[in-house]
Parts: sequence; structure tokens; C-alpha cells
Amino acid sequence: MRKSLAVGRKELRQIWRDRRTLVIVLFVPVFLLVLYGYALNFDIRDIALGVQDRDGSVESRALVSAFVRSGYFKFVSRLDGEGEIEQLMDRGTLRAALVIPEQYGERFRTGHAASVQVIVNGDNASTGATIVGYVTRIVREAAAGVTRSPLAVPVRVEPRIWYNPELRSTLFLVPGLIAFIAMIVGVTSTALSIVREKETGTMEQVRMAPIGSVSFVIGKTIPYLFLSFASSIFIVFMSMALFDLPMRGSWWALVAAIVLFLAGALGTGLLISTIAETQLIAFMMGLLLTFLPTFILSGFIFPISSMPWALQVITLAVPARYFLVVLRGIVLKGATLPALATPILALVIYAVIVLGLASIRLARRHG
Repeated sequence: MRKSLAVGRKELRQIWRDRRTLVIVLFVPVFLLVLYGYALNFDIRDIALGVQDRDGSVESRALVSAFVRSGYFKFVSRLDGEGEIEQLMDRGTLRAALVIPEQYGERFRTGHAASVQVIVNGDNASTGATIVGYVTRIVREAAAGVTRSPLAVPVRVEPRIWYNPELRSTLFLVPGLIAFIAMIVGVTSTALSIVREKETGTMEQVRMAPIGSVSFVIGKTIPYLFLSFASSIFIVFMSMALFDLPMRGSWWALVAAIVLFLAGALGTGLLISTIAETQLIAFMMGLLLTFLPTFILSGFIFPISSMPWALQVITLAVPARYFLVVLRGIVLKGATLPALATPILALVIYAVIVLGLASIRLARRHG
């Protein structure tokens, strides 16, 4: 027993000196608990809603107020026509649009059947179906509140699902899988390749050559950029063949978006390689920085608007968040690059930052 206690004390001292093990054992479980506990939320709130009120009656305004009071919808814009709805949905500004027709209030007051139309962005199949359910319930409850009878509901909802009329879940999941796979491949390939050179000692031989850090970063990135790009395009074609993924936009726009996203992914891998000393640590860091954020915090599965404010701020640093908007916009909506200028700019900024940090760290380590 005394010998076992001695071994245990020695191991505790060794663990205390190995701060990386302490971080993995103590910090990672808490991090995962907080991340999954708050991000895994199937309730959808703060749905961006636009309203086209062609009636302007007391009843129509009461219906709009019912949507805002529900807590599920956030009023963002008054709409003039279908063209504006399409433009805002392409940009990702709207998730749903409520269209109240003329004579809505008059028909409601006289007890005749009235109808309202809801146009839903269907690029996210699960969210689209949930929104239709929310709208139906809110309209029914609002009508029952006015008529004071749950049976007398003279209002019906006419849903229109854009971009994915059948609400096929594959059209929502496949673009997310493309981003997920491309991010992991890009990050791990570059991170492991440089750390492997560190372990074998060839890294120092390469760095003794008369070459600057920026040139070194570019030289290490270009081959993996081509390989990752070929892999991503292959995944896109396979998705079209196996899952009937449509292509409604420009192929050149898709190529530009993939290259930008991969540049940021490869830069992340290079940055990891300047920190990690072994391939195991590099692999673990790559998974921690790519697997979890891309899967949980990008809007791949769970809507960002339903997350707590603190997590929404963290998602601003997740490149897959912007790539998913661009990818779904091009493939499902046929959106142009100018309509996707904001997420494209975010991808450019991310790529410049991580590639710049990788160059600076390499210069300091081998200056």
C-alpha cells in the first residue's frame, strides 16, 4: 500500500507539471458541457420575420402584434412585394414573410373565411417545418382570441416553402456536411504535415534555406489547397449524384467560395502546427477547433438565433457559419456573390487573419 501511495504521489506531481493533461482532463469536459448544454436547443426563437400588410386594418395589425408577442418571431422589415422578399431571403435577412391580403379585416369581422400567406425559407428543412407550425398556431390563437371561441376560426394559413418545397432534410444537411468535411480535411492535413516534419527533424533543414516565413506559408499551403479543393469538388459532385443536391447558382461563385473557405481552413492548420509539438496534439487541437465549432456553432444543425447571446458572439469566429450561408445561397437559392457580400467578406477576413498569425509565429520561432 505504501508503495502504491508513493507511485500515486509521483504521478500527481507529474500530472501537475504536464499542464496540457490538466487542461484536457479538467477544462475540456466543462467546455463540452457548457457548449452542448446551451447550443443543443431545439426551440427556435428570434425568427427574422418580414410583413407585407396589404390591408392595414386593426385586425391585421393585431395579427402582426401576436407574432411579435409570441417570442418566436422578430420583426425586421415591412415589405412592399415578392421581389423584396426574395432579395432579403437570398441575403439571409429573412427566414419568413407574412403576407396579409386586402380586405382581411373586413372578411374577419363579417365572419367570412379569410386567409394569410406565409413564405418560408426552406433551406433549413427542420426549421422551415417548425416555422409553419408556429405560424399556424399563432394565427389560430389570434383568431380565437378575437372571436372568443376556439372553434370559430375564420382564418386559414397558406404556406409557401421556397428553395426546398418538399422540406427534404438532405438538401439542408448535405451542404453542412460539405463544409464539415472540407474544414476537417483542410485543417488536419496542413497541421499534421508540418508537425510530422518537426518530429522527424526535417523542419529545421527546410527553415535553414533562404526563404521568408510568408513564402514558406504560401509554399506549404498551395499543394494542400489544390488537394482539398479537388476533394471538396468531388464531394459536391457526389452529393449531386447521390442526394440530388441542386445547383441553381454559378459554378464560378461556388469555386470562389470554396477556395476562400479552404484558405482559412489551411491557415488554421498552419497556426495549429506552430503551437503543437506532436502529431497527436495537433490532431486533438484540430478536432477541437474544427469538429465542435463546425458541427455545433455554425448553424449546421442548430439555428444560431436560438443560442444564448454569449455563444452567438463566439459563432462570429467560426468560418463555417459564413461558408454555409454562401454555399446554401449559391446551391439552393441561386444567389449571386454580391448578394452574399457580407459572409464572403467574413471568409476573406478570417483567411487573412489566420494566415497572417501563422506567418508571424513561424517568423518568431525560426527568426
